[in-house]
Order: sequence, then structure tokens, then C-alpha cells
Amino acid sequence: MPGKTALALFCLSGVPEGGIPLPKDMEEEFPRKTNNIGDHLANERTFLAWIRTSIGIMGFGFVVVKFSLFIRQISIALGTRATVHQTGNSQKIGILLVALGAMTIIFAFMRYQKTRVQLEKGGYYHSTLFIKIITVAIFLFSILLLIYLMRTT
Repeated sequence: MPGKTALALFCLSGVPEGGIPLPKDMEEEFPRKTNNIGDHLANERTFLAWIRTSIGIMGFGFVVVKFSLFIRQISIALGTRATVHQTGNSQKIGILLVALGAMTIIFAFMRYQKTRVQLEKGGYYHSTLFIKIITVAIFLFSILLLIYLMRTT
């Protein structure tokens, strides 16, 4: 019911801890231990952005692995002969990119949980370790891809 949500938001916004008691049936639905709802929502948006990034990285890895198969299939469908350089490294690079995407999801979840706990305790301590790890990993994969492309073209 709409009044229930409005009452809960009123009780959670700007009212000191223990200011207005919530009815018993609403306490579980709207926990009181929330310092700033906007901070928690920003934490969730950041987590979802990292999830989208990881899906993109895994999708790119999948494309790298399957691209030579696609070229062969399209050449058969068109009745032409396409030459595909086979070095065997595209599979390894693609699998590593999929693994990097999976690691990104795991690290994003760990960071989300850590930030959530810090916000619930009333403080936030920024850490750039996750961003540094992902940046270095993507940079190394970019260098590997550049080396691979230079050797195969």
C-alpha cells in the first residue's frame, strides 16, 4: 500500500535513531540501521556498473575465442574460401578475458559488501586497490592482444 512506503521513508529520512517507531510489520521490510539511503543506492549503482563491465569483458573474450569459427562458417555460407591464421593463441587470450570478467564480478561483490558494512557503521574509507588490480589486468591483456595481432597480421 502506498501509505506504508511513504511512512517508512519519512521515518528513515532525517529522523534521529529511535525518533519515530515503525509498526512491527514494517520493521523487517524497512530496517532502521540506515545512515544515508543515497550512499547505499550509490554503492549498488557502482556494483551494477562493475557487473556490466565484467559482462562486457567476458563477451569480448567469447568473441575472441569464437571469431575464427565465425569466419569459417560465413565463408562456407557465402561459398568462398577464407584464410584464417591459426596460431592457437586466440583461444588462450579469449579464455583469459572470460576469467578476468569472472574475477571482476568476484572483486566487485567483495568491494560492494565492504562498502556496505562501512556505510552501516557510519564511515567510508576509500580504497583504490580494486581499481588498480583491474586496470593493470586489462592493460596487460591489451598488450597481449597487441602482440598477438602484430604477429598474426
